Amino acid sequence: MSFLKSFFGGKQEEIRTRFAPSPTGLFHIGGARTALFNFLFAKVNGGKFILRIEDTDLERSRPEYEKDILESIKWLGLNWDEFYRQSERLNLYNGYLNKLIDDGKAFYCFHSKEFLDKEYKEQVAAKKNPAHICEFRKLPRKDAERRLNKAVSNSGQENAIIRFKIPFDEEICFDDLIRGKVCFNSNTLGGDFSLAKAASAGNFLPLYNFAVVVDDYLMKISHVIRGEEHISNTPKQILIQKNLDLPMPEYAHLPLILAPDRSKLSKRHGATSVMDYREMGYLPETLINFLALLGWNAGANEEFFSLKGLIKKFDLTKVQKSGAVFNIEKLDWLNGHYIRNLSLDELVKRINPFLERDGLRAGDDIEYLKKIIALEQPRLKKLGEMGERTVYFFKIPSYKPELLIWRDMLFKDAIASLKISRESLLKINELDFNRENLESSLLKEAERAKNKDKGRLLWPLRTALTGLEASPGPFEIMEILGKKRTIERIEAALKKLNAI
Repeated sequence: MSFLKSFFGGKQEEIRTRFAPSPTGLFHIGGARTALFNFLFAKVNGGKFILRIEDTDLERSRPEYEKDILESIKWLGLNWDEFYRQSERLNLYNGYLNKLIDDGKAFYCFHSKEFLDKEYKEQVAAKKNPAHICEFRKLPRKDAERRLNKAVSNSGQENAIIRFKIPFDEEICFDDLIRGKVCFNSNTLGGDFSLAKAASAGNFLPLYNFAVVVDDYLMKISHVIRGEEHISNTPKQILIQKNLDLPMPEYAHLPLILAPDRSKLSKRHGATSVMDYREMGYLPETLINFLALLGWNAGANEEFFSLKGLIKKFDLTKVQKSGAVFNIEKLDWLNGHYIRNLSLDELVKRINPFLERDGLRAGDDIEYLKKIIALEQPRLKKLGEMGERTVYFFKIPSYKPELLIWRDMLFKDAIASLKISRESLLKINELDFNRENLESSLLKEAERAKNKDKGRLLWPLRTALTGLEASPGPFEIMEILGKKRTIERIEAALKKLNAI
């Protein structure tokens, strides 16, 4: 751990990781996986997991997005040890900015956005790598400050940016814990890059690459674990660290999450927000398990991991370099597994909010609710599906009369079939209205059907009970519904057929 030795003067200290989202949009799967891997690496090493909200982009940052981030991370169970918000730390950055300016490593740039856009387009048209080597890098500091002060005294607003003076033809290398040695030449970094922008007269707001370096130092971050889209930022941050005489953390860049066709993951492939997955009825333990396997392999063909289990087994060296494919079928399969392994009481607790959301309530009859949920538990993939799958238990279903018809039956045949079922069921006492007695009674009647086709009796009956083309069997359903509700649904079906 070269960083730990350099940071703490050779003394081994705790691992400290950070997850640093910007509240400029909803919290998505990619961010959740990054948060998880940072959490796991810290915990497996007995360290600390830091959450830092990077909200210095005042125009795009929104409190509702920060709330979404915090709720998502809490729901996943990734409890942070320390919390910071960049916008509450703005007074900490000026000293580091001034040091870079004092040392001639940073300077004030006064080019307009229009000038920079024009320069960029001209370089692209000329098939050059876009790079802004700023003419103001040679402007004496006193002249630059005089220009700024003049704008302030005249109540004007000077369009100023503080830029880092890029060195020419310098090799910048780091050892990535996932990818090995990575090198960049400073000539490929786009020229003099921005550190801070004017926020108001005489005040500058730190920008991403600069604020990250200062915060990682002040928070004693030992390992920066983030997505591979940040690799291009790393050499810039290393240059800032070097010129501020700050230690360099260890870096690990995670593979991209790809769509099944290995294209960039988009919303149609599953790149919805974490809270969307919660609303659909995925369990947090499912998402944790699923995210862990996106780019990481335990090495023993294991598929099921709890958060506690992951903390014991996680190894950053087993993170792959290539992109990880997002497979929604695998996610559904995992969720079904976790649903089946919940106790019935716990499943009732988790499903009830989804049923209430759909306007389905069992009142105080918790035993009735348990029977309904137990019936669907082996087949359920998402908690949010429960309402549509079981609505017939809560109210008489709505459907077209034609759905009651089995194969070549006519309406009159369906009417006769339902009447036979009703008469047979009315003979069974409420206390004896169980699956065994229901099967015994109705299957005898079904044997008398044309060509002994049981569907002529059971299809109209099951459809009358559920209003669905596919559902559990009629005997299981009637046992849960009970005699009164069962008869109500048969009579509702007969009304549809104008029989009563």
